Amino acid sequence: MAPVYRPFGSTGRRVSPVSFGAWAIGGYWGKVYDSESEAALHRAVSMGVNLFDTADVYGDGHSEELIGQLPNRDRLFIATKAGRRLPKQETSGYTRENLVAWTERSRAKLRVRTIDLLQLHCPPPDLYKSPRVFRVLDDFVREGRIKNYGTSVETIEEAKLALDQPGVQSIQIIFNMFRQRPIEELFPLAQKRKVAIIARVPLASGLLTGRVTKARAFSADDHRNFNRNGEAFDVGETFSGVPLDIGLAAVEELKGILPKGWTLAQFALRWILMHDAVTTVIPGCKTAHQVEDNMKAADLPAIPAATMSAVREIYDRLILPHVATRW
Repeated sequence: MAPVYRPFGSTGRRVSPVSFGAWAIGGYWGKVYDSESEAALHRAVSMGVNLFDTADVYGDGHSEELIGQLPNRDRLFIATKAGRRLPKQETSGYTRENLVAWTERSRAKLRVRTIDLLQLHCPPPDLYKSPRVFRVLDDFVREGRIKNYGTSVETIEEAKLALDQPGVQSIQIIFNMFRQRPIEELFPLAQKRKVAIIARVPLASGLLTGRVTKARAFSADDHRNFNRNGEAFDVGETFSGVPLDIGLAAVEELKGILPKGWTLAQFALRWILMHDAVTTVIPGCKTAHQVEDNMKAADLPAIPAATMSAVREIYDRLILPHVATRW
């Protein structure tokens, strides 16, 4: 069944509700094989996925290169990110020269003349108070380098600052059953501004698939091994910042309210799509099977109100104390 596409903010474009997160095919998620990545990408296109989200640092551009091999890219909505090539995150590094270099590099790897969406990749908070950077991005739109721009953020506070910039068309933020703060504090503001919301880390780094256990060992090149405490980047990107034992306990309770015939991953994705402010959700996909399982979530019926309330109760009791004041 073809997905029911959702408006992407005020851009005039429409995108698949369940899209393709391409971090996993670039790196930091253990061993990945190009043949499987390519099969996953092609399966996504065949199932109606039209938004592919990547970044210039995912595999040092390898993720972009894989997406760049897809046919009919002009029919797709390709979103990439820039800024993490800086050795240190400082607003002074977001010069026109650097932004041009990053954008040109991504255009070449993606094999596109114009990037559909360029996102600032979790930049420092004070960047949002720098009109200079956004004037450069406005120039890029006029010059045809990009069609739209947005930003990927770590915190609600950063998202609110981004919304003050009139050219920002999208906010990408972690939103899942374990990170619910955006519901009250961000979504109404984004809807008022007609800004698209891209929900990332929807499965809490695999926790919300139900397949992670306390005994599971992750490879040395998997961020679930080397970033448990934020050693490499923001800890909120790994297991949504929830201590593993707490997350596993919450997962067991979620399994108890899982609708019959659904996988836990489908439940988690459908829960996100129950929120009208969400434009699209971008689960990471390494195989065609994962794509197929994820895409089924968009066709599932609405989650009953009682079940939605039960999810909230589990979050409030187990998860909230660990994430409430951090993101």
